[in-house]
Amino acid sequence: MSSKTTRLDNLLEAVPDALVGMDQKGVIRFVNHQTESLFGYDRDQLIGQPIETLVPETLWQLYTEHRQDYFADPRTRSSGLEVELSGRHQDGTEFPINISLSHIDTGDVLLVITAVGDVTKHQQAIKNAQLIASIVKYSDDAIIGGTLEGIITSWNPAAERMYGYSSKEMIGKSSSLLLPEDRAGEMNSIRAKIRAGQHLKHLETERVRKDGAVVHVSLSIAPISDDDGAIVGVSAVHRDVTEQRQALAVAQRIAAIVENSDDAIFGCMLDGTIMNWNPAAERMYGYSSAEIIGKRAKIMTPKDQDDQMLAVLDQIRAGRHVEHLETKRVRKDGTVFPVSLTVSPIRDADGAVVGTSVIHRDLSEQRGALASAQRLAAIVEYSADAIIGRTIDGIITSWNPAAATMFGYSSEEIVGKPIDLLVPENRAGETISILAKISAGRSVDDFETIRIRKDGTAITVSLTISPIRDEKRAVVGASVICREMTEQK
Repeated sequence: MSSKTTRLDNLLEAVPDALVGMDQKGVIRFVNHQTESLFGYDRDQLIGQPIETLVPETLWQLYTEHRQDYFADPRTRSSGLEVELSGRHQDGTEFPINISLSHIDTGDVLLVITAVGDVTKHQQAIKNAQLIASIVKYSDDAIIGGTLEGIITSWNPAAERMYGYSSKEMIGKSSSLLLPEDRAGEMNSIRAKIRAGQHLKHLETERVRKDGAVVHVSLSIAPISDDDGAIVGVSAVHRDVTEQRQALAVAQRIAAIVENSDDAIFGCMLDGTIMNWNPAAERMYGYSSAEIIGKRAKIMTPKDQDDQMLAVLDQIRAGRHVEHLETKRVRKDGTVFPVSLTVSPIRDADGAVVGTSVIHRDLSEQRGALASAQRLAAIVEYSADAIIGRTIDGIITSWNPAAATMFGYSSEEIVGKPIDLLVPENRAGETISILAKISAGRSVDDFETIRIRKDGTAITVSLTISPIRDEKRAVVGASVICREMTEQK
C-alpha cells in the first residue's frame, strides 16, 4: 500500500461523517469506520454491494434520474433536508439521513452521509450555545469566567458596566483586582468549595470598582467541568445589590419610625379594613394589633363623623392627600377624644390607589395645654398687677394692660426696649443683683423698691420675679409681677 493511499485512508477515518465511495453504476467502492457504525455493517460486507444496500431503491431513484446532470457538472451537491431520505440499517430498520454528493478524481462519487438525528442534535447544540452566548451578552448581571487559580477568562458587557474595566483590561488578570483589602481571604474559601464541586448561591459580599468605589454584590458561583468531569474553572454571576441594600435600609428606618412613633400609624384597604397597627395606635385606642387587624376603621369613628370620613375616602381615591384634619375618634373604652389626621393614598406597582396610610395624633394634651395657655393669657390680660416679660438681657418682651396703666407706656412703646427705663438711676445695682439670682434659677419674692413712670414720677412697687426656662431648662428670661404700694405706704 502506498503512502498516498495510507494518508487517504487516515483522512477518511478522521472525518466525523459516514463516507461512502461508489462508482457511476452505484456500486460501493469504499466506506469509512463511521459508515460501519452508522449502518451496522462491516466494510467487507459493503464493498462491491449496490448503494441500495444502504439507501432504499425507491429513494435512490431520485438520484439516478439526475445522475447525468451530476456527473456533467461535477460539483458538490446536497440533497438538503427538503426531501427526507432514509438509510437502511443492517437489521432492516430505516432512519432519516442527510446526503451530499461530490465528484472525486477517480471518477467515483463520494457520498457524505449524516444521520438527521445527529444533525438535529448538532443544530440544537448550536442554538443552545447561541442562546447562552446571547444571555451572557445581554444579561444585566456581570457574568465572569475564570480558572481555578482566579485568572479571568471571560468578561461580559454587564461586568464592564458594573466594574468599569473593559474585557481587554481584565481577561488574563487576577480576579483579586476586584477584592477589597479586608476580604482577601474570602477567595481561598470560595475556591476550596468550587474544587470540591460545590455551588455557592446568593453570597452577599463587597467588590471594588475601577474607580475605587465599593459595590455590594450577590454572587452565584459554579464549577466548570471538562468532558471527563474534571473541574477546570469557575463561572460567577455578580448582581449589584447596592440599591437593594439602600432600599432595605430606608425600609428599616421607616419601620423603626413607625414602630417608635408617638403617633398612631396604621394602614387600611380602601374599604377601611385595617392591615397594620403600630404600638402607638395600641396605646392611643386600647386595641392590640391582634384585636384590630382585619376589622374596619369605622370602629374608631363616632357616628356623627361618618360623612366626614366618606369625604376623606373620596379624596384618597382621587389620589389626593388629607393633612392635619382635626376631628374626633373613639377609644376601645368608649371615650371620645380629639385627633389630627393625616391620610395618604397607598399605590400598587401600576400607580393605582389600593389603600390608605393614616397618622393619628392625639390632641388631648395640646387642647389641654391650649386651654391652660388661654386661661393664663386671660389672667395676665385682666390682672390688676403689672405683668412684664423680659429677656435675660433685660429687653421687655410682653406688657399687659395693667402695666400700661401703672407706668403710662403702651405695649407698642415699650416692647423691645430695656427694662432700665423703669429703674431710677440710684437703683442700677439693684437690677444687677436681681439678674444674678434669676440667672442662677432662683426667684425673687415681694421685693419692695421704686420704679419710674413715663411722666417721671416715682412709685413704690412690690416685685415678684421668676425665671423663664426653655425646653432644655436653661434660663432665658424673667417674668416680673409689679404691685403698686404707693397708697399702702
